[in-house]
Amino acid sequence: MKKTFLNWSSGKDCAMALHLMQKSGEYKVQKLFTTVGKDEKRIGMHGLREEVLKRQAAAIGLPLEIAYLSKDDSHKAYNQLMREKMTKLVGEGFQFAAYGDILLEDLRAYREKQLSEVGMKAHFPLWQKNTRELLLDFIDKGFKAIVVAASGNYFDNSVLGKEMNRDFLNELPKEVDPCGENGEFHTFCYDGPIFKQSIDFSKGRKVVKKYANPSGKGCVKFHFLDIM
Repeated sequence: MKKTFLNWSSGKDCAMALHLMQKSGEYKVQKLFTTVGKDEKRIGMHGLREEVLKRQAAAIGLPLEIAYLSKDDSHKAYNQLMREKMTKLVGEGFQFAAYGDILLEDLRAYREKQLSEVGMKAHFPLWQKNTRELLLDFIDKGFKAIVVAASGNYFDNSVLGKEMNRDFLNELPKEVDPCGENGEFHTFCYDGPIFKQSIDFSKGRKVVKKYANPSGKGCVKFHFLDIM
């Protein structure tokens, strides 16, 4: 059995990845790993509070390893931090790092390259699956998740808090991937077969934030729902 940790974003894709690995038994997930902002104490583009993340991990029943990132960290500093964390995990006997990525070839190649440098391999349980069928499978298996972040390029803030169900899938704009694989939206998973119990939470205020556009032209607007 392959000792594995799962890169955990708090959303539906990593939850489904964990479920598939638990069912197959080939990869034994023994830890969750995530990055959290050192100052704001939230997970990147999901915006989830660290304390909610910890409740989520406790409900799953797996230990959680957190790497803290500063706002001003460069890409080089980020890579160095990840190398240090991955080296530590290799020292703990971990052979594989699992991810919930589905379609993005360049992201997969980046992850595999970084891991190879510390003698670790990547595993992608959801790789190349049909994203519509994957979301339907997620729903049918009894998982529960809500939208907690959404790009202003496709949504207004009314999408925040919506449940991942067939109505949501059928109402998505045609240009939006059913799993938000291109970063159109992000989710918080709070119940399902990987959890020992459902997570109690409440919905807080909605905020909007602007980020520099990777193209260098203007800003990208993102809507966030605070979960407490």
